[in-house]
Amino acid sequence: MIIYPSIDKLLDRIDSKYSLVSIAAKRATELQVEKNPMLNEYQSPTYVGQALEEIASNDLVVDPDSLSQN
Repeated sequence: MIIYPSIDKLLDRIDSKYSLVSIAAKRATELQVEKNPMLNEYQSPTYVGQALEEIASNDLVVDPDSLSQN
């Protein structure tokens, strides 16, 4: 269960739950493979949680065009 960051805060950054899950999964994979964190400290021990924290903190910038459907 996600306690932090809240789903409301995340959906303020990315307005679609589907897009949020896709972006978080992609970033979590990058964190696992590249070991290149954007934040100095994370509350979550998991890569997905860390990706969500980056999204909530606005450190992870998402290209709006990548979210549009073709």
